[in-house]
Amino acid sequence: MGITRDEVAHLARLSRMSVTDDELDALAPQLEAILSAVARVAEVAAADIPPTSHAVPLTNVFRPDVARPSLPAAEALAGAPAAEDGRFRVPRILDPDE
Repeated sequence: MGITRDEVAHLARLSRMSVTDDELDALAPQLEAILSAVARVAEVAAADIPPTSHAVPLTNVFRPDVARPSLPAAEALAGAPAAEDGRFRVPRILDPDE
């Protein structure tokens, strides 16, 4: 059972992407190939093998988190296209009922 064009269109709407008809036709088989590859990996996964995110140990290379003076709020908001009540104002992307 492959991924349908309608399912791709639904995913595009959920991610707020503008997708042309040609892109819908091209993306459906690509997403199906991705899902098939993931399904193949799931078939091979064994219960006695612990999940890993990296093959080798990672070392934290980040600097220490030290508080330091930052840009005053008024100065940061001065460059914003819109501000309200001391905060950045951004367009609503979700319906209030969601």
